[in-house]
Amino acid sequence: MGWLADESGLEKCAANHVALTPLSHLKRAADVFADRTALVWKTTRLTYAEYAHRVTLLASALARRGIHPGDVVATLLPNIPAQAEAHFGVPACGAVLNTINTRLDADTVAYIFGHAGAKIVLCDSAYIALAEQAIRKMDGAAPQIIEVVDHGQTASGHYLTYEELLEKGDPGFAWLMPQDEWESLAINYTSGTTGRPKGVVYHHRGAYLATMANAVAWRMTLFPAYLTIVPLFHCNGWCHTWMVPMLGGTVVCCRDITAKAIYDAIADEGVTHFGGAPIVLNTIVNARPEDRREFSHVVEVFTAGAPPPAATLAAFEPLGFNVTQVYGLTETYGPSTECLWMPDWDGTEGAARAELKSRQGVRMAMLEGAEAHDTHGQPVPRDAHHLGEIAMRGNLVMKGYYKNPEATAEAFKDGWFRSGDIALQHPDGYLQITDRAKDIIISGGENVSSVEVEGALMKHPAVNLCAVVAKPDDKWGEVPCAFVELKPGQKVTEAELIAHCRAHLAGFKTPKHVIFHDLPKTSTGKIQKFELRAVAKLI
Repeated sequence: MGWLADESGLEKCAANHVALTPLSHLKRAADVFADRTALVWKTTRLTYAEYAHRVTLLASALARRGIHPGDVVATLLPNIPAQAEAHFGVPACGAVLNTINTRLDADTVAYIFGHAGAKIVLCDSAYIALAEQAIRKMDGAAPQIIEVVDHGQTASGHYLTYEELLEKGDPGFAWLMPQDEWESLAINYTSGTTGRPKGVVYHHRGAYLATMANAVAWRMTLFPAYLTIVPLFHCNGWCHTWMVPMLGGTVVCCRDITAKAIYDAIADEGVTHFGGAPIVLNTIVNARPEDRREFSHVVEVFTAGAPPPAATLAAFEPLGFNVTQVYGLTETYGPSTECLWMPDWDGTEGAARAELKSRQGVRMAMLEGAEAHDTHGQPVPRDAHHLGEIAMRGNLVMKGYYKNPEATAEAFKDGWFRSGDIALQHPDGYLQITDRAKDIIISGGENVSSVEVEGALMKHPAVNLCAVVAKPDDKWGEVPCAFVELKPGQKVTEAELIAHCRAHLAGFKTPKHVIFHDLPKTSTGKIQKFELRAVAKLI
């Protein structure tokens, strides 16, 4: 099918077939945009030639330290230059990048170190204690710590520093480009619907195409200035760090997400694009007058996690921003659908505009399909009424879950990736989420597994039974809300249970409310969480 009658001599060769990889973007930028500013953070300003040089040193130094193709290099870093450099330097020596959420507890970090088999961890000074605590909890081989000292912040003095590591690199090192675009590029851990995180494996092809899909969806032209609000440990910053060199743009790092930092970056660095959860929009809307800065251009904003409330949009966009709602998961390289704004919608204002912008939208250009499917795996009618599970297929879908063939097979059932998110589909094809997967709470853009929180609560000796659901929250979008049945004769306060959870979980996973309540159950003893969600909304 599709072959000419005689294709003798028409073969794939080095001249006409090269594996797709985001590494190509930086190699090209170092040549074409050599003198343009690539990376900015405090007093650091790197040109593309300098950026690529440091990436080369990192790749070489890792190889000299025993990192071989296929090995895993982890990071515990905020959005600083070393994290951006790792996105290119780690794969440039053939290794696989594992960016770890810095907000996780030590037990979970230890699990990720061990499950991924990390050989080295690049660790910011602020997270050295977390890395050390995680390593103490490990049974097997632990990663070597390389300390990243950010602009003179206090170092521990016990470890080789990142800059010392780079000094050991060879500036003439030849990057190890993938021979097969299906080779693994990164592994990102996500809670999913179980307590233990799953390792989502990315390939070079998917990440390359994700960079192109994002550029198209964001209507980008040459030389954007991108502000790193989305943590680079979230789906590799939605692949944006890999994307920016393709356009000769500038990555403006942002370590601490504050209204002042955002306004300063827009005013001083001419930031044109950033992404973030709705809480970021609220932060800007509620900024103090002294933190605001004047700017004359419109800043394009991707937001995801939960649709921003109409009131937030109404207050945010007039400040000089244009919001595009996107949707995706770690399993889909971050954003994979977009609320593509149609010309017919121009002039729409107020609640009607917010309603349109709240949709999760249509598949991005590089995704083959995005539909709502019923329980039989068939598309539901596009009537804005029937509900189904969002299913996706195409090159923006992960390779699978690392060392978990059963979960991979379940996620890819019938040739589609099953998201676990429930949505309706409008007649124009736009998806709109109506409910999250029942066990997931999205708080400030972070995924929280209710199963994990329930497990922590059940460790308290006074707790007999519990259930955790999402409670709507103006600041965070959603927060964990726990309903607890105590054992007969036991007494414990809400504050005590919250403190107990805080000792076992990351802060964003800790319940913000605890209600002592008889749990509604079915005849078979299953807790009816939908009733608890209704109660939580009223609290």
